[in-house]
Amino acid sequence: MAAAFGKVAPASVSAPGPVGWASVGQGTTGGAGGPVVTVTDAAAFAKAAKGDKPAVVRVEGQLRLPDSARIGSNKTIIGAGPGAGITGAGLNVRQSRNVIISRLVIRGAKPDGISVEEGSSHVWVDHCDLSECADGLLDIKRGSDLITISWCRFHHHHKTTLVGHSDSDEARKSDLGKLRVTYHHNLFDGTISRHPRVRFAETVHVFNNHFKSVPHGVHSSMDAGVLVEGNYFEKVDYPTHTVFGKSPRPGRLVERDNIYSDCRHKPEVAGMVKEPSLSYHYSLDKAALIPEILKGRAGVTG
Repeated sequence: MAAAFGKVAPASVSAPGPVGWASVGQGTTGGAGGPVVTVTDAAAFAKAAKGDKPAVVRVEGQLRLPDSARIGSNKTIIGAGPGAGITGAGLNVRQSRNVIISRLVIRGAKPDGISVEEGSSHVWVDHCDLSECADGLLDIKRGSDLITISWCRFHHHHKTTLVGHSDSDEARKSDLGKLRVTYHHNLFDGTISRHPRVRFAETVHVFNNHFKSVPHGVHSSMDAGVLVEGNYFEKVDYPTHTVFGKSPRPGRLVERDNIYSDCRHKPEVAGMVKEPSLSYHYSLDKAALIPEILKGRAGVTG
């Protein structure tokens, strides 16, 4: 088993911590205070990432996982350099809390690149690069809550990121009042749909992202409440949807301060949403500056 332990400082995630829902309450600190473990193979990674004791797990090189790796509570999973990543199978944050995933290239994983589910909370995904997975690149579902997705690059994929897995009554019972997610400073680069696709949640906050050559932007359905602000939509056929797919009920969506460059249709809007500013502080960059701000900074090298 290839693993090394120590107290050397790991590569840093965005300082000083997450912006958005993952900052609420006790915040999200991951494995801070725990040992630093450097892993170079799948077996060592699976062992280091499980359990609930704090640990910082540094991924060195490309790890090919045979099965989805369960990520326990109080963990920071971080790439040790721009070539660090995961392939073969994805990361499964299930019934876990206080998790940071950062600086990883996740490609060709099955079923999802990253799955956050079954009541997981305080999860921060930061500066990752996700593409070409079997199902979703990053899905959040089954009563999970207080999540921030920041400074990531999503590319070469169809079903990008989902918030809420089903329209069913069972899903409504588990998800209502949960699934609070913030997406900020991400690059959606030529992906097809689900940026994100949202059911039941309120409020999902989508701000200061760059949507570049994507057919479908943000989807709100099943009475979800989504705030879309300060984003740059470039060559997007449908920037926002309030009716999507087979979902029997529309969602609520408020848009403000966005730029729509060479988009085919106007954004769909409906209803009102709860202001996330009542729960956390954030600063909004000007939408016109977003492509330049994210250039070279969204993904693992930023």
